[in-house]
Amino acid sequence: MIAIDAIAPDIIMILLVYYALKYGQLYGTFLGSIFGLLFDIISGGILGSAMFAKTISGFIAGYFYNENKIETNISTMFFVFIVFITSTINSFFYLLLSSSEIKLTAAHLILEQGVLPGIYTAVISIPVVIFNQKQKTL
Repeated sequence: MIAIDAIAPDIIMILLVYYALKYGQLYGTFLGSIFGLLFDIISGGILGSAMFAKTISGFIAGYFYNENKIETNISTMFFVFIVFITSTINSFFYLLLSSSEIKLTAAHLILEQGVLPGIYTAVISIPVVIFNQKQKTL
């Protein structure tokens, strides 16, 4: 419902990155596989494509975990940057595994199906940062 010219944000990625930054890499990897499996089952797509993409994204988001900087990572614009990186990787791998079009080029996969959804998801994640900043000041 909020797609712009077939580019849609991945709300699940925002939640995945939030929990990976809060609880660590192993938690993010496991949660990514669960979210991906549920997404595959609900969407009716190729079973395992979203699971693989979200597992990798949760693993990468977990790299940014630091138990001393949990609140800093979640309540600053660094969170938006992490969402951008993981969402771009997620979109790229998901389309790479689930697309049946043979004529896709590498530039199309990276730019239109990787970076643009990543930017859109990152913009949608800004309210999470604002909400956490307000919660931090209370």
